[in-house]
Amino acid sequence: MRIAVVALGKIGLPLAVQFADRGHDVVGVDVNPEVVAAVNAAREPFPGEAHLGEKLSEVVPSGRLRATTDYAEAIPGADAVVVVVPLFVDEETALPDFTWMDAATRSLAAHLTPGTLVSYETTLPVGVTRGRWKPLLEEVSGLVEGEGFDLVFSPERVLTGRVFADLRRYPKLIGALSEQGARRATSFYQAVLTFDDRPDLARPNGVWDLGSAEAAELAKLAETTYRDVNIGLANQFALFAEKQGIDVYAVIEACNSQPYSHIHRPGIAVGGHCIPVYPRLYLSVDPAATIVRDARSVNAAMPEKVVARAADLVGSLDGLRVAVLGAAYRGGVKEAAFSGVFATVEALTKQGASVQVHDPLFSDEELLRLGLTPYHYGEETDLAIVQADHAEYRTVAPEELPGVRLLVDGRRVTDPALWVGVPRTVVGQGVTS
Repeated sequence: MRIAVVALGKIGLPLAVQFADRGHDVVGVDVNPEVVAAVNAAREPFPGEAHLGEKLSEVVPSGRLRATTDYAEAIPGADAVVVVVPLFVDEETALPDFTWMDAATRSLAAHLTPGTLVSYETTLPVGVTRGRWKPLLEEVSGLVEGEGFDLVFSPERVLTGRVFADLRRYPKLIGALSEQGARRATSFYQAVLTFDDRPDLARPNGVWDLGSAEAAELAKLAETTYRDVNIGLANQFALFAEKQGIDVYAVIEACNSQPYSHIHRPGIAVGGHCIPVYPRLYLSVDPAATIVRDARSVNAAMPEKVVARAADLVGSLDGLRVAVLGAAYRGGVKEAAFSGVFATVEALTKQGASVQVHDPLFSDEELLRLGLTPYHYGEETDLAIVQADHAEYRTVAPEELPGVRLLVDGRRVTDPALWVGVPRTVVGQGVTS
C-alpha cells in the first residue's frame, strides 16, 4: 500500500516507521523542516523511543519511508492517510483548540483523491470525527464520504518510549462511519500491524471494530480519564494517610491483592500529553461529569499541596534554596509537556523560595528554554523535591545535595537507607530520618 502519515511527532513517526517496516510505501508529512530533514537522513529527531533509530536506518535507505513538508507530495494516490496531528486544550477555557488539526485536515483534503481511507488517530471529543472532520473533508475535497473516501477513527493507545511494543500488545480499536469503512479500516490495520497473543483478553488480540466512530472516541477518552480519576482517588487517600500517620503504599498494596481493587499510585503531579488533557476533552462533551472534574482538580492541586507540606515541615520557605529534581513529566522520558515541574516551581516561588531544577535528560540550555534555572549536584540547597521518577534518583543521596535539610519525595523513588540522618518524606507517608 501507499500510506501517508500526517505529523511526524512522537507517535506519528513510529507509526510511519511501523508501516514501512511491514513493507509498505510511506510518506510522512510534517510542518517542521528540521524533522523532515532528520527523517530523510535516517536520524531520530527526538531521543528515547526504543528501536526507532535502528528501524529508521533500515526503512529510509530502502526507500520505504521518506518525509516532506508538502501535502501535494504525500496525499494524492494514497491508499490510506493516517492523521496524528496534536489537539491542544485552551488553558483558560479548558476547551479543545482545533487550530492545528483544522489546518492539517484542510491541507490533506485539498489533495485527497478518490478511494482513500482517512484514519484519525489523535484523541478527540466524542462526535468530532463525524461532526467536524467528515463535513470539512467533503467541503474541501469535493468528495463524498462513503463514496469518494472512507473515514475512520482509530485512537492511538501507545506510550512514548515503548510505541512498537504497545502496538503489538494492545488491540487496535476502530470506529467507522459505514460498514464499508469498517471493513477497509480492519484490512488496513491488519496489514500494517502484528499482535501479541493475549490469552487474558475476552477475544483474540487484533483489530476490534467498536461499531461507530463515537464508540471508538469514547473508548480512548474513557480509558485515559479512568487513570486520572483513579490517581485522583489515590492522591486523596495519600493526603488523608499523611495526616493519620499511615503508609498509604502499604494500604494500596494490601487493597490491590484482591482482584477487584486496582488503586493507582499517588504522586506530586500528573503530566504528559494524555492524562491531564483527555479528561478535559471528555468534559467538553459531558460537562455534568462531576467525578471527572473533581479528580482533575485534585491532581492539578497536588504540586501546591506538596509544597505546603514541605513548608509545614521545614518552616517558612522564604529565602530558601530549593532543588526540584526532575523536569520531565515522568521518569525516563525527555518530555516536559504538562509536567508537574512548572506548578511546583510556581508554588515554591510564591512562597519566596529560590528554585533551581535538575534533570539528567535535559541540558542547561534546554532547561533555560523551558523557563527553568538549572541545578547541579554539589551546589548548596536547603530543600529538595523529587518531581520525576528518573532511575538516577533511586541513588541520590544527601552528599550530592549539600546543606539539604529535608527531602520531599513526590514519586516514592528515593532510597530511605541513603537518607538516614536527614528528614525525608514521601507523598502518602510520614517523615523518616
